[in-house]
Amino acid sequence: MVTATPWVKEDYWEQFTLTDEDLEFFYQYMLEKETPLSAEDLARALIRERIRQEQRRIEERWQSSQAVYMPKERYQVGQTLVFPALNWMQGEVIGIREGYHPEQGKFEVIRVRLENGQEKEFAAGLANHVLNQPPRLEDVPVFQPEWVWEHYGQEITRQIDEALAQQPGFIRIADLWFREELLVPIEERHLILADAVLDLAGGGPLNTEDILKELDLPEDLPKRLVLFSLARALQEDPRFDEVGPAGTIRWFLRRMEPEAIWQPPMHLDYVPIPYDPEILPEELRELERRLHDEHSPPPEEAIGEVESIEVPLIYPHWRVGSLPLDAYLERLFPRAYQAQRVYFTFVDAETGRRFPGWVVQGHRFVYGLRDWYQAKKAIPGARVRVMRTSQPDEILVSTETRRMIREWIRTVRVDEKGRLHIGLENRPIGVRYDEHMAFLVPDPEALDRVWKRIRDERRPFEELVMQVMRELSRLTPGGHVHAAELYAAMNLLRRTPPGPIFALLVSRPWFEYEGNLYFRLATEAAS
Repeated sequence: MVTATPWVKEDYWEQFTLTDEDLEFFYQYMLEKETPLSAEDLARALIRERIRQEQRRIEERWQSSQAVYMPKERYQVGQTLVFPALNWMQGEVIGIREGYHPEQGKFEVIRVRLENGQEKEFAAGLANHVLNQPPRLEDVPVFQPEWVWEHYGQEITRQIDEALAQQPGFIRIADLWFREELLVPIEERHLILADAVLDLAGGGPLNTEDILKELDLPEDLPKRLVLFSLARALQEDPRFDEVGPAGTIRWFLRRMEPEAIWQPPMHLDYVPIPYDPEILPEELRELERRLHDEHSPPPEEAIGEVESIEVPLIYPHWRVGSLPLDAYLERLFPRAYQAQRVYFTFVDAETGRRFPGWVVQGHRFVYGLRDWYQAKKAIPGARVRVMRTSQPDEILVSTETRRMIREWIRTVRVDEKGRLHIGLENRPIGVRYDEHMAFLVPDPEALDRVWKRIRDERRPFEELVMQVMRELSRLTPGGHVHAAELYAAMNLLRRTPPGPIFALLVSRPWFEYEGNLYFRLATEAAS
């Protein structure tokens, strides 16, 4: 940072940390404004306040100091001076000598012993020097609120959010903060009316202002304060769920929300499998990224803006009516500061049909596509494209449909003994799919029973991978199985991200790599 004068600490904002006095300032500022404020609002106010305090400190020190060092003056040995450029440190003149500068001519050099014990030399009798004038603080960038906000506002805002979250009495809803004791009282009758308003709206979502219109709350108070107080009461009541994307507050009746967004179905329940991701070669890591599994580790490199993503559909998401929310897809879908469930709208890119969707942030999936999958005749392995729109709470979704064509496709059957069989059948298909990941499941209920049995029996993971690998190996003359095919097939029986599967493929001697992401069982393991 470059400042216009050495009177000012150049690293003031770089060294910024919140103090107890700042927290007290926030309390008084909220009391004065009588309205909830965002951390950004508080940051801008605090910047102005800190600048005011620092300006006053410098001006008071300048006016109160009896012997402020200025290069134009001359001094005597034994004289005590104050040095503003050294944070107003005192020092005693202990020596004087002559000095010369080609442009300034002759001047004096005083030697000063500072109060910290150091000795330094300073110019004296020098008419032209920046330190001869009191600082023009309004010309210094660190005293310009907009300059400070541009360079340090984001960091100051972050510190405020983190600090207030730890302070008793400060409460947050969406991006707004307020003091609890300053809220407008909300009674049970108001909440009963709010329940009825949402019920008439099909459960929601409605913003706080829409609900407030139907309640008899005071009209002579700041509206923002009343809205925040009502939002706080709704937030604390288990009947209501805040489901708005970041920057908005919207409410839904919890009893009218889909059960799956509160208790994820068994198909999406992943019990972490330990493995070493570092052993995966780059080609398997690249495949892992393309599969967009929500339980895969995020990429090490930063993810830029994402406009659309195509996702291969695995059985668990097809069965539930969901999509994964991996590090890439979460860049497309609306997010929230605090809400675990975010309501938004899906839009069919082909027909324009609109239907509700839910981002379930804690469990990393997006819900609401089951009827749409059925209407599109999608199958596990279908490719679904997700696209951003100009509206942050609307998402385009599409899959390429076509005239029904009979094709040979892997088909999953369960026999009378509950055993899984994968075979090739000639069946009509009307959707584009990933050839490595497509499976037809004629009887999902039967497959669910196998899924439950495997879960209850706690079958060892590696044993299950070997069983599925043998089943798939029978479908080709050479017994070759693509890594993506094995991943998709494993998810017919157990929710499994690709990483642990791929780690077995490269670390166990009974898997042989054939190239192009194809593997086969070693001869002794295939039998």
